[in-house]
Amino acid sequence: MKLGIVGLPNVGKSTLFNAITKAGAESANYPFCTIEPNVGVVSVPDKRLDVLQQLYDSKKLIPTAIEFYDIAGLVKGASKGEGLGNKFLSHIREVAAIVHVVRCFEDQNIVHVEGSVGPLRDIETINLELIFSDLEVIERRIQKTQKMAKSDKSAQAELNLLQLIKDTLESGKSVRTLDLSLEEQEFVKSFGLLSYKPIIYVANVSEEDLLEHGGDNSLVQQVREHAQMENAEVVVVCAKIESEISELDDEEKLEFLQEIGLEESGLDLLIKAGYKLLGLISFLTAGPQEVRAWTIRKGTKAPQAAGKIHSDIERGFIRAETIAYDELVTAGSISAAKDKGLLRLEGKDYEVKDGDVILFRFNV
Repeated sequence: MKLGIVGLPNVGKSTLFNAITKAGAESANYPFCTIEPNVGVVSVPDKRLDVLQQLYDSKKLIPTAIEFYDIAGLVKGASKGEGLGNKFLSHIREVAAIVHVVRCFEDQNIVHVEGSVGPLRDIETINLELIFSDLEVIERRIQKTQKMAKSDKSAQAELNLLQLIKDTLESGKSVRTLDLSLEEQEFVKSFGLLSYKPIIYVANVSEEDLLEHGGDNSLVQQVREHAQMENAEVVVVCAKIESEISELDDEEKLEFLQEIGLEESGLDLLIKAGYKLLGLISFLTAGPQEVRAWTIRKGTKAPQAAGKIHSDIERGFIRAETIAYDELVTAGSISAAKDKGLLRLEGKDYEVKDGDVILFRFNV
């Protein structure tokens, strides 16, 4: 899973990236301190793996991972090449979802590129650049389809959809706001439209707001209301606190979170939001050598899930020996689970569930 972190300069974007990846991207109080997209690979926390490692006495524990791309700061006119616009837009095409960081706190010491703090204005600035870029793509496609429609009547339906998208973009709305059928969704995905990518808004708040008010303030509320219209996710974080957490080991992190009254870090919340937004789940494999988590989309059938491990396993798939994580833990061991008849044999049509512990049988 690739998530691209975007935002106007000086909203806390690179600070957040540094905190969640410990990748050390340069962070400074001026625009464009991030020129190339820094990439950080983050392990997805999953307590189930620790339990399975003990059950199986496994030598290794391998969590699944997310790639975060810290993409250069954006200014008005990026779609026309202003600032680092062209690089920004090309880098954003590579990610599965956008993490849009917006500043929801006042600080006289941190310059805002627009001169004042206004999350809705900042959201609109970036969204409009994505919309302008998408309009160019759609207008070119309409010209091509109009020519086809003269000799091929079936192209008229495509033309109608393209016109709907164009009208939506021209009204200043993102393509993700459209209510499309599954068939239309697949068609629109093929264009790689930037304003159609799923989005998570990260409201960056002050320490005081997070610790004393649970991260709720009037600016965050504005972001929530906007996100609702786009079916987008909102995660409230304090990039400064995330920075402090990133310096701690796992045990110290837990103590620190308890001390300040938080159940989860901003990173944990962001990962959960990413999984939910993209419709992702994890299945697990376990044995004496290793326990491991694998990320798939909801609805993935057993052979395709097996292909995540190796293409040969998908090609030679016979069956999947499957048990739900909770059932396995309750049974106490895989042999006890077998004795109780909890282990299921699933075939090619089985849809893998989150937390399934699976052994794939195959023959190539």
